[in-house]
Amino acid sequence: MLQILLVDDENDALEALEWKLNNYIENVEITKCNSPVKAIDIINEEKPDVVFLDIQMPEMDGFTMLEKLENRDFNLIFTTAHDEFALKAIKVSAIDYLLKPVDKDELIVSMEKIINLKKGDVLENKLQVLLNNLNDSNDKINISADGKVYLLDKDDVVMLKSDKSYTTIYLKSEQQIVVSKTLKEVEKKFLFSHFFRVHNSYLINLHHVKEYLKGLGGELIMTNGLTASISRNRKAELFKKLYLD
Repeated sequence: MLQILLVDDENDALEALEWKLNNYIENVEITKCNSPVKAIDIINEEKPDVVFLDIQMPEMDGFTMLEKLENRDFNLIFTTAHDEFALKAIKVSAIDYLLKPVDKDELIVSMEKIINLKKGDVLENKLQVLLNNLNDSNDKINISADGKVYLLDKDDVVMLKSDKSYTTIYLKSEQQIVVSKTLKEVEKKFLFSHFFRVHNSYLINLHHVKEYLKGLGGELIMTNGLTASISRNRKAELFKKLYLD
């Protein structure tokens, strides 16, 4: 039985979607919510399998609601009447969406995809890509460390280096910021096209690569003089990104 939560400030839209799910999709149990604020509590406490989320709502939009969630272990389908820019960002993140009024056949296709996927299939990463793309015009990355929140310019970050449960961020000003999180956790803030994980211990800004040193895996010399090792299994993709032969 799939547990489904519908979140939309329009009651007519909620009832119409509920009717279609009940009539065209088997084995579903549906909860409706017309408040994104209340929906946050429902998701965190009840952990639904699927969330249908409206984008434009008066209390807060769907994107803001997602940022506030503690639990993101669910499959997500956006529902929206319009918003061309948001739809482009959603497409890039590979999250599904349906235009309102929801078409029966498109609903069936979306649900079939979900049924064939694992619960919350890499949704965390998809959401971060989405949120980064929505804010792509904002070059600031917020990093919490040392009791402060640093607002970093993307182009000022040269590379990140892992040290077990800590991550050091190296800036072109030669400042270093030590974050008490793993590189895997911090990396979610840097899901932009010019940041690339070249090694389990290194995430680099491709704009700051100065030299490539040949070797078994090879090393990169960055503009701040530091080096980053390259994993052999990431070498081919790195070469494509750097246009190397």
